[in-house]
Amino acid sequence: MTATAPRFGPSPTRRPLAAVALLAALISSLFGLVLAGASPASAHAALTGSDPQDGAVVATAPTDVTLTFSEQIAVGDDSIRVLDPDGKRADKGAPRDLTSGGAVRYGVELLSGLPDGTYTVAWQAVSADSHPVSGAFTFSIGAPSDTTVALPSDGAGGGLVGALYGIARYAAYAGFILLAGGSAFVLACWQRGAGARPLQRLVVRGWITLTAATLAMLLLRNPYTGSGKLADAFDLDGLQSVLDTKPGAALVSRLLLLGASALFIAVLFGAYAKREDEKEKQDLTFGLATGGAVIAVGIAGTWALAEHASTGIQPGIAMPVDILHLLAVAGWLGGLAALLVALHRTPDITSGAVRRFSRVAFASVLVLAATGLYQSWRQVGSWSALTGTRYGQLLLVKVALVALLVGVAYLSRRWKGRLTERTGPASADDTAQAASAEPAPVPDPAAGPGEELAPERAAQLSRQRAALTATKQKRARDADPDRSGLRRSVLVETGIAVVLLVVTTILTSTEPGRTEQEAARGSSTTAAPVTGGQVNLSLPFDTGGQNGKGTVRLDISPGGTGANSVHLWIDGPGERPMDVPEVKLAFTLESKDIGPLPVVPDRLAEGHWTASGVQIPMAGDWKVAVTVRTSDIDQTTIDKNVKIG
Repeated sequence: MTATAPRFGPSPTRRPLAAVALLAALISSLFGLVLAGASPASAHAALTGSDPQDGAVVATAPTDVTLTFSEQIAVGDDSIRVLDPDGKRADKGAPRDLTSGGAVRYGVELLSGLPDGTYTVAWQAVSADSHPVSGAFTFSIGAPSDTTVALPSDGAGGGLVGALYGIARYAAYAGFILLAGGSAFVLACWQRGAGARPLQRLVVRGWITLTAATLAMLLLRNPYTGSGKLADAFDLDGLQSVLDTKPGAALVSRLLLLGASALFIAVLFGAYAKREDEKEKQDLTFGLATGGAVIAVGIAGTWALAEHASTGIQPGIAMPVDILHLLAVAGWLGGLAALLVALHRTPDITSGAVRRFSRVAFASVLVLAATGLYQSWRQVGSWSALTGTRYGQLLLVKVALVALLVGVAYLSRRWKGRLTERTGPASADDTAQAASAEPAPVPDPAAGPGEELAPERAAQLSRQRAALTATKQKRARDADPDRSGLRRSVLVETGIAVVLLVVTTILTSTEPGRTEQEAARGSSTTAAPVTGGQVNLSLPFDTGGQNGKGTVRLDISPGGTGANSVHLWIDGPGERPMDVPEVKLAFTLESKDIGPLPVVPDRLAEGHWTASGVQIPMAGDWKVAVTVRTSDIDQTTIDKNVKIG
């Protein structure tokens, strides 16, 4: 078959693949809605502690604020900002790296002479696996106060830029699978397919998709990890800063490798497709296979060097395993897409090609199982994380889809066997029959006896005969029940594979279960409240004036460090509810010179006051003082020491 340069035109699979794409889009949207609603976007480097802690009330202004993370991060000059109650900067900028002894810690120095009130710490950085992370918390000096600073509700990497970057990530994986898997199908399973235009289109479109997605990710990287503004995608200074990072270098390396892969495609669908000599073709096959494997490993390595595999435990083992995993996915799913195109759009796909792909797919599944088992252990780490984290739950969904895909592939073997029986021994007879079935030359009524046809007329008649032959061959293919059954089976496999690709891409942008649990444990040991049990007090008082006697009943819940709720009741004579003009509270930890921390409760009902979010910065023997005023001049303060935390 004469090779022709790939050209763009109607989709090589038309309606069948359009149906698969629609089904996959609907299922993917359902997955996206369910998973997005399950939890907010997860960070890959988690904040495990801070000093001061979230919600803490300190007696005097600290000299600096430090943050501790679960893994390495990249920070900029404005990565940690401390804002006063009026929203003004209270830090000196330029975070300092305080990492030591394996603890990843960064700090920012505060301005001197800060007044009392509530301060907001907002931070944003890029984790070691290339994903942006952000967060915010508050602490108070002296006592909590109102603040004009609104804590951000959206995490880093969200909004329109985040959505576009996510789409580019999906497209990059899909493009690589079609490029690598389609090329491998031609070289390993059906070398005659190098001259088939539908397969040429499939591989070329995979290359175009991967190239466009990589360029988009490179441009969007700056706003994705920074401002979140789409206009910053064309900021040259921002682009330069991206090129200085590990993810930026990986994207540029991918573009360079895609340039080499363009030459590979040109040779595969040009000189290789036209080669007739068997010895020369074998040598060229070996050269193309070697060069293509090197390029495919290099492109797969751009993911491994910049994402999950490059950080965490055993990166030296994890990166090669990740490359093998991605190559196995491309060999299986990309080959499956190529087989579907061949079955629908080429007349002469052989049973031998189907059998060879079956062996390639089986080997790919074995590699996927081995590498996936290691990745699961590395990223999940425990049975509880498998069911208790979003990463683990997504992994279970992926395993179920792989099992379903393997099951459908196993059922496809019946159709492959029948196709072998029908097309194997009889392939020569079928070819002869197809040749004899070609329509006879169509006479030209305008030409007289013995007259030669004009070149234009001869070309027109040749095209008509070719169209009639193609139509007859397509009808013969469609009438073959075994071939149709195999097409339907492969179509179902492809639909499941598309959904599997969606889930896998979501998985690569989700915080691993191991680090999520480690962050939760670190947070619980450094910043979680210490609960000592609810505190109940009953304090009699006498202001000395008329109707100045009564009892204060006080409940503090949960009675530990962090936020507490306070309920206060005042009972007059006969234990009837008693209203007073004013009641105030104060908490003092004399052993640490903390306090008094004032609390002004709100009147809830007659004789009942309440206050929520009362911050107790640390455990200890606190003196709780209650001030009751029963008239303009009659007032008293009663106190009692209680154990809190």
